[in-house]
Amino acid sequence: MATGETGFDDVTFDLISVQYHSLKAGHDYGQYVRDARNAGVEEIARFFEQVMAEDSERAQQCHRFLAELTARGTSATSPQGTSDR
Repeated sequence: MATGETGFDDVTFDLISVQYHSLKAGHDYGQYVRDARNAGVEEIARFFEQVMAEDSERAQQCHRFLAELTARGTSATSPQGTSDR
């Protein structure tokens, strides 16, 4: 697998990046839901809740993929030049 500048392969880095951004966004969406409810626009609050749920599922899927890569024992989850063993 191609290794990026971080020492991790590109796929692992990409999964970690998507997971991080999904979790970060989910934190922000909680405020968006509160803002919409405070403004009395329940339909928009429900929209933000849906977006938050989708990002939560996205983060969970990344976690599952990372666990699968780790279980396979591939170099995908280890920085280049290091060993898990």
